[in-house]
Amino acid sequence: MRLPKFIITSEGYFRLGMVNQHRDLLEPGDQCIGGGYYRFDYTSNCIILDGFSYDYGKPRWHLPDKLLVPVEYQGWRLVYLDDNRYSEEFEVSEELEIEFV
Repeated sequence: MRLPKFIITSEGYFRLGMVNQHRDLLEPGDQCIGGGYYRFDYTSNCIILDGFSYDYGKPRWHLPDKLLVPVEYQGWRLVYLDDNRYSEEFEVSEELEIEFV
């Protein structure tokens, strides 16, 4: 079943798409450092990221120097919601340097 999933790679690439498994978003030579699910909040121009990949775990946001985001998502804010209900949301767009590619 294809679901809206995202990954980040060790090089900092942020990829998302409707796929069966998170590994379907990887390109040859990529090393995944976590992933999860996404949904669009069109009212606030926000891409809400949450959950984790069963194969790669939660996104390790602290590892890449900057996040390389497809230019199609320029103007969208990225927010990660941890599954832990006691955690606050992680404002990816504010906490990481973003480069649109």
